[in-house]
Amino acid sequence: MTQGSLPQTRYPPPSSPSAGKAFLWMDRFLDTARTGPRWLQMPAIASLVVDAITFGQVELKHYEIGAFVVMPNHVHLLVVPHVPIPQLTRRLKGYTAREANRILSRTGEAFWQPESYDHWVRSNQQWERIVSYIENNPVAAGLAARPEDYSWSSASSAAAVRRQDCRRCAQDCALHTHRGSGLEM
Repeated sequence: MTQGSLPQTRYPPPSSPSAGKAFLWMDRFLDTARTGPRWLQMPAIASLVVDAITFGQVELKHYEIGAFVVMPNHVHLLVVPHVPIPQLTRRLKGYTAREANRILSRTGEAFWQPESYDHWVRSNQQWERIVSYIENNPVAAGLAARPEDYSWSSASSAAAVRRQDCRRCAQDCALHTHRGSGLEM
């Protein structure tokens, strides 16, 4: 079993009243966890994940980004998918795991835990609430004073610049520098 930031023994109890409440419980736990892998707080890995998220929209056209945040030990991503969710997550997690493990000099080890939480958004009001939740997550976790101060979020001005650079195929986009090496997300 993969040792991750959310230990198997810390999952919410089966008696949790709803999937939404279970998600909130896990997210709060992850936001306060000080043990377990926190590789996503490394700038090179956080940048890799942000670039991969942007690449999935701009180049692959797998989705339209609503919001995202790369926290020290987990990621929130709100999208309008254009491909099946399992394909989207497999490619995004697969590519980022290989590249992050390369940065960490690890081979043959899982980077992401196998679980993910997906949820259909049913209204514009719910969409806006989720965007706000995602972009305010670093503030709630004490990592930034304002959402726009956190570099690894769709709320950050740095993320807007990175998206523009990716659109122009800038050389500093990690995904474009690997284009000739058989990139598979």
